[in-house]
Amino acid sequence: MEAMLPLVVGVLYAAGFYLVLRPTLGQLIVGLALLTNATNLLIFTAAGLSRDGAPLIAADSETVSGAVADPVPQALVLTAIVIGFGVLAFFIALAYRVYRTMDSDALNDLNSTDRLDIGGLDAGGEA
Repeated sequence: MEAMLPLVVGVLYAAGFYLVLRPTLGQLIVGLALLTNATNLLIFTAAGLSRDGAPLIAADSETVSGAVADPVPQALVLTAIVIGFGVLAFFIALAYRVYRTMDSDALNDLNSTDRLDIGGLDAGGEA
């Protein structure tokens, strides 16, 4: 199982980078989601997979006894999941706003946004 995880991480990174380089916002967002998932899996793979117990200290002891799992990669991945979800939600909202404003999700069409009248403001920021 551990020998297959680097291959899965590599495939996820390759697919993520491929989609990030595509010309539409939807593919860019899916590519970013794949990259975050690949990074989370990479952290777990680099830390090593183990089925050891939780690092809990018994009431009559001052140290952990026996083999325990490392909690640091788990905390890092949990934090990365929350941050990745926030970034993904922001990009989805941004893509929705861009599509509503530009009537296109093509990244090549976004070079003319400085000439738009958005919300009653002209390009100079004056009403």
